[in-house]
Amino acid sequence: MSPLKPPVARRVAVVAGARVPFARSDGPYATASNRQMLTAVLDGLVERCGLEGPGAVGEFVAGAVLKHSRDFSLARETVLGSKLDARTPAYDIQQACGTGLQAVIAAANKIALGQTESAIAGGADTASDAPLGVNDHLRRILLEARRAKSPLGRVKALTRVRPSHLVPDIPRNAEPRTGLSMGEHAAVTARLWGITREAQDELAALSHRRLAAAYERGFFQDLVVPFRGLARDQNLRPGSTAEKLATLKPVFGLDAPDPTMTAGNSTPLTDGAAVVLLASEEWAEARGLEPLAYLTTYETAAVDFVGGDVVGGEDGLLMAPAHAVPRMLERAGLGLADFDLLEVHEAFASQVLATLAAWEKRGLGTVDRARLNVAGSSLATGHPFAATGARIVATLAKLLAERGSTGRGLISVCAAGGQGVTAVLERH
Repeated sequence: MSPLKPPVARRVAVVAGARVPFARSDGPYATASNRQMLTAVLDGLVERCGLEGPGAVGEFVAGAVLKHSRDFSLARETVLGSKLDARTPAYDIQQACGTGLQAVIAAANKIALGQTESAIAGGADTASDAPLGVNDHLRRILLEARRAKSPLGRVKALTRVRPSHLVPDIPRNAEPRTGLSMGEHAAVTARLWGITREAQDELAALSHRRLAAAYERGFFQDLVVPFRGLARDQNLRPGSTAEKLATLKPVFGLDAPDPTMTAGNSTPLTDGAAVVLLASEEWAEARGLEPLAYLTTYETAAVDFVGGDVVGGEDGLLMAPAHAVPRMLERAGLGLADFDLLEVHEAFASQVLATLAAWEKRGLGTVDRARLNVAGSSLATGHPFAATGARIVATLAKLLAERGSTGRGLISVCAAGGQGVTAVLERH
């Protein structure tokens, strides 16, 4: 018996994308679940691309970071409640803020290897409907009561419940290893890289102005699905300026002199969902769908933000893309100058600027700001953790399609846990 030949990797097309307008937490989507938001964007994509038929899509992969126990099979339950064929396989994935992009990569790998012809990938997150954990003291008592052999034993266990045990454990935006929030980690990195308040505020204001301009010219007309009364991202401030942002008080890094990070140059807690349709070229052509761009390479990385070179700024919590991108570009034989557009997730303005400085330090060159986040990014849209990657992929793919027959774009997403997910999209 002759050995099986390894499959030849195929090009993976980014065909279309859909998302709901992102909303600030405890706002218009306060009562919307991850599944409801994800179903809304999935239905929007199905309708726009004519995917209602049996077996139209090979599989669906998505995830959420803030997840209730009832969402243990979020992707599959979303399919069953959507207009997509109920026979479509689905599975969940999670890699903190990199979830959406990692879902795209997982789906793309199967298409590239010929294991499926098409897939939809993305994610959803709601900070409004964050799961509340049972107080650990109460949990132990309830488990003891459940294990009791008699009604008397259960009653005896429950008599130990105290009022303080009824206070729930509310999720914190903090790293378990350090106890510091993402913003506090970013503040440390900002100080070590010498990132100024003025530079952060200017980057944030520019993000708002560019997002507003993109909406005004109709760029998002076929990417955004109106939801619960919103047609635009609620966090968008079209009139934002560096001067206005300079009036805000710092909220992170207050334990050190001259803190620079404010609510205006940091992303707010956000609710939202986004998905992307991926396919082989043959599948897209057969259905009359024109690819926007092609996903050609990707790289993930992680840093030791606890015991690594934190003092030197190299291993800050959100600095993994500073390591992933150089590796990815070396493998692809590319430099930053080879990219027409760059999409760097704006978790914080300081984190973007530190990442750019790190790339320059590593010899990748200086990024032309005219090519960076040209339609705005997370500082303006908001950042529903698992949805951001899919939002960026769809946005960049359409931006490249607008440029014509050729073009190349870079995606860089930092994530909690000291991780980063990066990718390249191309048209050629």
